[in-house]
Amino acid sequence: MRNLSLLFSFLFIQTLAKTQIHDFSRYPVYTGGDLGFRLNGTEGEFRIWAPTAEKAEILYYSAGSGGSVEQSTEMKKSVDGTWTMKMIPPPHAPFYVFRVMINGKWLEEVPDPYAKLVGVNGRRAMIGDLTNSNPEGWESDRSPQWMLNRRELSASVAAKKTAAVIYELHVRDASIHLSSGISQKGKFLGLTEPGTKNSEGLSTGLDHLKELGITHVHLLPSYDFYSVDESRPDSLQYNWGYDPLNYNTPEGSYATNAEDGITRVKEFKQLIKTFHENGLRLVLDVAYNHTMLTEKSWFNQLVPGYYYRQKTDGSFSDATACGNETASERPMMRKFMLESMLYWVNEFHIDGFRIDLMGVHDLETINIISSALHKLKPDILIYGEGWTAGTSPLPDTLRAIKKNALLLDRVAVFSDDIRDGIKGSVFRHDEKGFASGHAGLEESIKFGITAACKHPQVDYMKVNYSQAPYAKEPYQTISYCECHDNHVLWDKLAISAKGYTASERRNMHLLSLSIVLTSQGISFLHAGTEFLRTKFGVENSYNSGDPINAINWDLKTINNDVFEYTKKLIALRREHPAFRMSSGKDIAEHLLFFPNTPNNVVAYQLNGGAVKDSWKNIVVIFNGSESIQKMSLPKGNWTTVIAGNRFIENTIVSGSVSLEPFSCSLYFK
Repeated sequence: MRNLSLLFSFLFIQTLAKTQIHDFSRYPVYTGGDLGFRLNGTEGEFRIWAPTAEKAEILYYSAGSGGSVEQSTEMKKSVDGTWTMKMIPPPHAPFYVFRVMINGKWLEEVPDPYAKLVGVNGRRAMIGDLTNSNPEGWESDRSPQWMLNRRELSASVAAKKTAAVIYELHVRDASIHLSSGISQKGKFLGLTEPGTKNSEGLSTGLDHLKELGITHVHLLPSYDFYSVDESRPDSLQYNWGYDPLNYNTPEGSYATNAEDGITRVKEFKQLIKTFHENGLRLVLDVAYNHTMLTEKSWFNQLVPGYYYRQKTDGSFSDATACGNETASERPMMRKFMLESMLYWVNEFHIDGFRIDLMGVHDLETINIISSALHKLKPDILIYGEGWTAGTSPLPDTLRAIKKNALLLDRVAVFSDDIRDGIKGSVFRHDEKGFASGHAGLEESIKFGITAACKHPQVDYMKVNYSQAPYAKEPYQTISYCECHDNHVLWDKLAISAKGYTASERRNMHLLSLSIVLTSQGISFLHAGTEFLRTKFGVENSYNSGDPINAINWDLKTINNDVFEYTKKLIALRREHPAFRMSSGKDIAEHLLFFPNTPNNVVAYQLNGGAVKDSWKNIVVIFNGSESIQKMSLPKGNWTTVIAGNRFIENTIVSGSVSLEPFSCSLYFK
């Protein structure tokens, strides 16, 4: 009878799941801050949230993989759906997992979702003292100020944010190529090596980042992800890392010893400390919107269904196109995200977050997180993708999507408007953009130049995607034209502008970077764009391996003129606040577009004096056409800074100027 009763109970639970009768809102909410494992002296304290469990156990292992259970301990039921245990962990078995019994059945053993230390491949959590993971001098590590010009020493946080120049980089890509001159190839420590050179003696890695002049390095996911087998460190494996496994500990394949949880933490901290010592801040790319595993994820094996959204038929919803989407609006998922991000800032001194598919998450959660992070670090950068990869059961009005950016608290969204305005749609590969001669995209470029803020001279009905401004302040917008997704800029131009010469496409590339780095908002560059990086036409290279993804540092020699131009553009932006105004009001009042410009030409004047720039008036002109164009400058003598995508010195012009095809020109007085 007992077995029959359990069978009926199991079948009933399955029926509930299929018909979505579960009311997760009735689950208790635990508000304490001690979920996971804590070490107090020699005593370990464990706490998990598993409100539907009938029993819970801790299983101990002597290794991070393989072997059999060395010891098991039954946990005690505690408050608000939690289970706890205090004990001295067995010294011969430092790795542990949890398992719970639901409806008379033991679910699979899983590591602690809050695990700070894990063994190889992240399948078991690890007991250890985090103070042993601190590199020498960690106590004195501080985030550097990203220096503005000397007149802006007391600049507001908003002004500092728009002064950020972000550089998106994959850890392995940065050093794995032979030309990098880096010894710790593919590792966190590779980016801590000074003095590395390419085959012609030009700087690579850390020294290159400093030389380029960017303020923030955005690392693609560096938490522990699924798809690379850490037990085979010398094999050719590759992934971007958007397949999260353990959110609160670094990826083992980037460490010199993935078997030891302390090593991966210490080496990632060493990377951050080195960046800080060299004037660079670090942004961590995080993907809380989905888990790599679904039914067998750590979340789902402890509290089935709770951490994920469901469709009306009870199946997993999938706005991420990854098989599931997390339910950030549910209190314990919200709590996990908040505590995870606070942990990265407190323990690792992280300077910002890029939130993958942020549009999957609800507005309230993102704003709660932003408020907490800004209290901890007032100038922290938080930005994300204001869209999803599919439909979600959560209504658009509640989600952190681009059109709701006005409702976000100090959180920026990527501007796909300027991205595709510059180079053409990422979904239509052969489509050209403004920078490659496509007519009719002038308003999309103007929309991007004004950082999606309200401006009286932008005709929103002619903007490619957004028929209204979605940002109130410029620090709410990321201005960019490429990232890890889709084709890199140089490849996109090769595909869409194939009828043009390499020299013409080179100018299109320079024009594209000119638009990004002189537009209002926060500037964002993809690694290697400064020397025409190619991925050989591969659109999404998330698992394409080193031959496609590795940065060939010898391209810096071949295309050194592009590097030098980009470097000077970054220096220009950092020196002159007119290109990075701190308020939407200033942009509307002090940025004036020229009327009646030729087709495929956008020109505007900046009132530099009004925003304390040493250049009292600035004119910027973009010629996206394939023809030489003529433009008349405002009355007076103007000093040329850029003409035809080249920096010019000590040249005074007045009246009419000639604009070379696919070029940027810039003047001041």
